[in-house]
Amino acid sequence: MAHPLRGAAAITGLGMTPMGRVYGKSATELAADAIRLAIADAGLKKEQVDGLLINAGVTGATGGGIGLNLQNYVGLHKLRLLNHMNAAGSTAAQMVQYATLAITAGMANHVVCVFADAPLHEGSSAGAAYGGQARNPGRPRGMAGLYAAAGYFGANTPYALAARRHMSLYGTTQDQLGAIAVSQRAWAVKSPIAQMREPITLEDYHASRWIIEPLHLLDCCLVSNGAVAVVVSSADVAKDMPQPPVYVHGMAQGHPGDDGRPGSDWETETGARIAAQRVFSMAGCGPNEIDVCELYDCYTYTVLVTIEDYGFCKKGEGGPFVENGRLGPGGSLPTNTGGGELSGYYMWGMTPLSEAIIQGRGHGGERQVAKHDRILCTGNGGNLSYHAALILSPHAN
Repeated sequence: MAHPLRGAAAITGLGMTPMGRVYGKSATELAADAIRLAIADAGLKKEQVDGLLINAGVTGATGGGIGLNLQNYVGLHKLRLLNHMNAAGSTAAQMVQYATLAITAGMANHVVCVFADAPLHEGSSAGAAYGGQARNPGRPRGMAGLYAAAGYFGANTPYALAARRHMSLYGTTQDQLGAIAVSQRAWAVKSPIAQMREPITLEDYHASRWIIEPLHLLDCCLVSNGAVAVVVSSADVAKDMPQPPVYVHGMAQGHPGDDGRPGSDWETETGARIAAQRVFSMAGCGPNEIDVCELYDCYTYTVLVTIEDYGFCKKGEGGPFVENGRLGPGGSLPTNTGGGELSGYYMWGMTPLSEAIIQGRGHGGERQVAKHDRILCTGNGGNLSYHAALILSPHAN
């Protein structure tokens, strides 16, 4: 018997602003543009939208990002659902989940989910956009000061340690991480909206500068200004809306926690392991029935460990699994088909979600995967701390 939530809601609208080094608009202005585009894409009027879920990027932490006043800025009235959410990169998938639950409970009819950020400033580096946030304002005190004194701050450090741990335990190699970067760039070459469209080789990967060993520059995600919004609607009305609906077949979350004590395995056993069983069960399928993966890829290592934790291969075999172009164009597991966050654009969890929608609609152009009946879409946040997943399909059930 099918799960009662399987196919109960669908993504019916997608709005995307230009992304990358685009200047001149605040995060709020970008969010408003994406929302208007998504509503128009869904064939709706503003008056028909009765739910709004908001996710701000890094600029939200400094008071300059989008907030609840976005409702008034866009001119959305008499909402029945409104929230400002932040579970880092897992938020986009979570927003679709909560929108689905609200719609099936009769709390709303059409819910807009939006992410926007504008951390880049003309004349400054991408590293500077996140560097200040990583170190936090003020001097760390107490035990927190020990981490900073040892150089442990920001996102690069824990992900580098996680990758090194995997290498130590399972023999994962630098070439195997590089294969992920090369495969995703091959997809980005085919995407007109990707920031990085020059092909790269494994030699180019090794030649890119170190960020924190074992992570090269090409192991790390981009930094982008921009916004993405989606509209979630009831399946009953989705079939009559102008765009091909992309139905929510499965959804789950997994948040492992880390108390910082010996014995924790957060580096190699992520929240994806918790989410996998539930999302596959709800969708009525297994990993062998997934056609396309759109995985959160803040680093190459995140892709590798997520593939393992969803059961596409055994734990420790992710390195050999990703070699030889398996994830790239023509490979047996097309993954991050728009280039992902490594080569496409960095919109937190909206990067994999937007590409999953494009693939589900069959609108991928040169990068479109022919068989796209089931698409696994994931979001990851923190130091592999927060995880959410969706299985999307162009089929109602």
